[in-house]
Amino acid sequence: MKKVLITGAAGFLGSHLCDRMMSEGYHVIGMDNLITGNLDNISHLFNDKYFEFYHHDVSKFVHVPGNLDYILHFASPASPIDYLKMPIQTLKVGSLGTHNLLGLAKEKKARILVASTSEVYGDPLVHPQPESYWGHVNPVGPRGVYDEAKRFQEAITMAYHTYHKVETRIIRIFNTYGPRMRVEDGRVLPAFFSQAIKGEGLTIFGDGSQTRSFCYVDDLVEGIYRLLLSDYPLPVNIGNPSEITVMDFAKEIIELVGNPKAFIDYRPLPTDDPKQRRPDIALARSILNWEPKVDRSEGLARTFEYFKKVVN
Repeated sequence: MKKVLITGAAGFLGSHLCDRMMSEGYHVIGMDNLITGNLDNISHLFNDKYFEFYHHDVSKFVHVPGNLDYILHFASPASPIDYLKMPIQTLKVGSLGTHNLLGLAKEKKARILVASTSEVYGDPLVHPQPESYWGHVNPVGPRGVYDEAKRFQEAITMAYHTYHKVETRIIRIFNTYGPRMRVEDGRVLPAFFSQAIKGEGLTIFGDGSQTRSFCYVDDLVEGIYRLLLSDYPLPVNIGNPSEITVMDFAKEIIELVGNPKAFIDYRPLPTDDPKQRRPDIALARSILNWEPKVDRSEGLARTFEYFKKVVN
């Protein structure tokens, strides 16, 4: 039985990856320091003898006994509300944490996949964004702690691949949504669902003309799994190229939730907020034979069922 370490295992994406790797017959070791993760996301796995959990901060030395075949590094605060509140921890998990896990991969001769992000493109001047685009990032702006942590993560991962011959994979994740997102996450989808369900104002920053592209979590996990088992070491975009303005997205949520009290609440645009975000997934289509299958209406309906249970 192959063994995989998943960092950030109690988070939104990490917990779905635990489920997928368990279903594929792996022995899963979950690791999380729980600063943004929630054990409820993986509590259903605790009675399985092929699942282990370590409460640990990967920014500190990481030890896993025995053999290890794969590492999926998904530990990091991932929403602006989190990384603006925890800027040092965000930088450390992207730098020290990645360094520690690459060292572990080298020691165990394990393949490691690191979770990068569309944020490496910053406020892009190229649209849609292909992997060959180097980005337009403000390193000292408020979002720089996350953007630059991920850019460094990619650089050190490639250095370990080139210099130490470690088997590495890099995924650049675009906006993803689905069950187990935190209500207080701060990103647009949980905020809109929470506000609409409560009959509050859906907060739109600026005029709402900025665009985003939303990928359902099951599609993303499929892309991650295919990339992990591929032989491609350079970054790969995984996301849904179906683009929508934030204003139209808010209207979709209001219609789906059906609370007549919900309304649009305009606020000033935050610093360095990207005006456009849409993945070019030609590479993923070519080398992974991957593209998203779940359309937004179906994914939002599934996600609404979850938020109805958790929004108070």
